[in-house]
Amino acid sequence: MVKQTVVQHVALECSSVQLADIFFIKVLGIPKVKSTMLPQELCSSIFQVDRSVQMETYDNGTARFEVFITAEPKKSSFVHIGLAIDNTTDFIARCKDHGLTPFFVQKGEKQLLFVRDFSENLFEMIEK
Repeated sequence: MVKQTVVQHVALECSSVQLADIFFIKVLGIPKVKSTMLPQELCSSIFQVDRSVQMETYDNGTARFEVFITAEPKKSSFVHIGLAIDNTTDFIARCKDHGLTPFFVQKGEKQLLFVRDFSENLFEMIEK
């Protein structure tokens, strides 16, 4: 019998530490818990990237993000992360305070809320 599967962390790419800090700390409210440099050997073995890469870790006890800092983050068509938030209005205000543009998409009778971070990672925000 298979036990429950739990997401341990999500890894993303961002273009700078400063922009990652704004999005994860100020917009999402997830504190930074670690900053590290992954050595070239590890990057090469895991990701086939032949250089060392800075990684910032944000964790609030229920959501953990490993953010790889790279000048050329890759945008993907369908990849996105769904996050539960307490208050849509407050979230939209925080986004706008930091220069982000959340947007709604109509799906039948329901409106879906999305936002792209500063490196074009797509997040779907679902009010609890």
